[in-house]
Amino acid sequence: MQQQPGQSGQQNMMMEPPQVLSTKDQLYLSDMLNWNLIAAKKANFYAGQCNDSDIKSACQRVAQMHEHHYQTFLSHLQQHTQ
Repeated sequence: MQQQPGQSGQQNMMMEPPQVLSTKDQLYLSDMLNWNLIAAKKANFYAGQCNDSDIKSACQRVAQMHEHHYQTFLSHLQQHTQ
């Protein structure tokens, strides 16, 4: 495939987020929140099912990581929607 004149092969990167989010953007953000919440719940469930303390501890760390991502992302969204 040939490049069109004026294309450098690199995508332009936004330095600041847009002022308005599209419906597609909103759906993606909603999905990201849901993915982190589900991952945290699953990891907590698996931690509760484990008898091996090392595996249980790893599952708990994974759950905490996803909970932290969820809370950070949610608070960031709330700050920018007020």
